[in-house]
Amino acid sequence: MESLDAAGIRKRAAEVRKLLDGEGLAAEFVAPRLWEDPRTIDGAYTSNDPACRAWAIERSLRAIDIAREVGTDLIVLWLAREGTYIRDSKDSRRAVPQIVEAINRLLEYDRGIRTAIEPKPNEPMDHAFLPTTGHAMAVGYLTSDPTRVGVNIETAHAILAELDPSDEMGFALAFDKLYTVHLNDQNGLKFDEDRAFGSVDLRRAFNQVRVLDRYGYGRKGEYVGLDVKALRTQRADRALKHVANSRATFLALMDVVRSLDSAAVDRLIAERDYEELDAMIVRTLMGRR
Repeated sequence: MESLDAAGIRKRAAEVRKLLDGEGLAAEFVAPRLWEDPRTIDGAYTSNDPACRAWAIERSLRAIDIAREVGTDLIVLWLAREGTYIRDSKDSRRAVPQIVEAINRLLEYDRGIRTAIEPKPNEPMDHAFLPTTGHAMAVGYLTSDPTRVGVNIETAHAILAELDPSDEMGFALAFDKLYTVHLNDQNGLKFDEDRAFGSVDLRRAFNQVRVLDRYGYGRKGEYVGLDVKALRTQRADRALKHVANSRATFLALMDVVRSLDSAAVDRLIAERDYEELDAMIVRTLMGRR
C-alpha cells in the first residue's frame, strides 16, 4: 500500500469494488502490510524508532480508510515484525503496551471497525511477541474496547507453535473471539509452507472442520479463508489448483463431519473406548463405515 491521499484511496477502492462485483465477491477484510518496508525491518508498532512506529500506525489508519470504501469492518493484523532476533534489542514488557497503544489508535479512529490479530510464533522474526492465540486474545483484553478485538487463526501458524489448530480455534470460540480463519496445512516445523488444506494431515484438517461446524462458526457471517500457496515446483499454467483443491477438501470434510454418527461418538466417549472412537473416525475418513 503506497502512500495515498483520500482521493487516491477512493480511486483504488473503486477499482477493488469493481473487480469484486464482477466476480460476485465481497471483501472480507483489509490488512496493512507492515513487514516489507525498510521502516519496519526492526518492528512496526514495536520499532525502537518512534518515527517508524508512527509511520506504521498511520499506514494502519489508511487501511481502515480502504476498508470503509470496500465495505468491510474487519482489519487483520499479522504483526510479522513485532519480535526480536536478539532478546536484548527490545523490551518485551514495553512491547505489549506499544502494541495495545497502536490497536487503540485503530479502534478510536473508527468506532465501527473490528481488528483480528493473527498470531505466529516466528518467521520473519526469530521470536514473536504474540506467538499464540492466547497471547493475541490477552492483548485484546488490554485495549480500550475488547469487544472489537479478536483473532484470526491460521492452521500453519498454530502448527509452527507446536499447537493443534482445532484446539486454538476451540479456545477462541469459547470466548467468541474467532473472527476469521485461514486454513492451510504444514509439513512439520519448517518455514510457513501454506500447503493446500488437508494435504499433509487429513485427520488434523477434519478436526478443524468439525470444531468450526460444531460450534456454529459462520452463522454470524464469518468467512473461511484459504491461505494457501502453489507448490514451488508446480507448472505455472496450473498454479491455481491449490485453491480449488483446498476448497473441495473443506467441503468434502464438512460432509464427513456431518455424517459422523454422533450417538456412537457419545457412547464411545461414555464408555471411555477411545481406541474404538479413533478407529471409527479413521474408517469414516477412509469412506468405510
